[in-house]
Amino acid sequence: MQRVLFLCSGNFYRSRFAEAYFNHRARAEGLPWRAFSRGLIVHVVGGDLSPHTRRALLQRGIALRQTAPSRLPLARADLEGARHIIALKEKEHRLWLRGRFPDWEHAVEYWNVDDLDCATPAHTLAAIEAKVRRFMQRLRRK
Repeated sequence: MQRVLFLCSGNFYRSRFAEAYFNHRARAEGLPWRAFSRGLIVHVVGGDLSPHTRRALLQRGIALRQTAPSRLPLARADLEGARHIIALKEKEHRLWLRGRFPDWEHAVEYWNVDDLDCATPAHTLAAIEAKVRRFMQRLRRK
């Protein structure tokens, strides 16, 4: 089973939605991939899962077990264990990667999905869905 790692700041909202959405679709389509997610600065938020993410997953019929039960900080072993690494917002996450894991900065695919300070949950989660679908199409062609 190949693994894809989704990164965001707190591992609370965007990366957890990407993880669950990817896992739900991969399982339904029989793809030999599994996603997991981590946060670069998990201390910035409290709680286990964003209510926006929880609500969006339930509305889409995606089981909450498609994401981890709680937030987790990024470790070097996570980077080493992933075939693909995707950070949800380059402007936010590249600097954190450069500071903590400088040798991994260029091994990451950067998307540009806004957080709550710049976009509504509906816009953000729809953008993640579209990007995950396109990413999965690329995986199927390999």
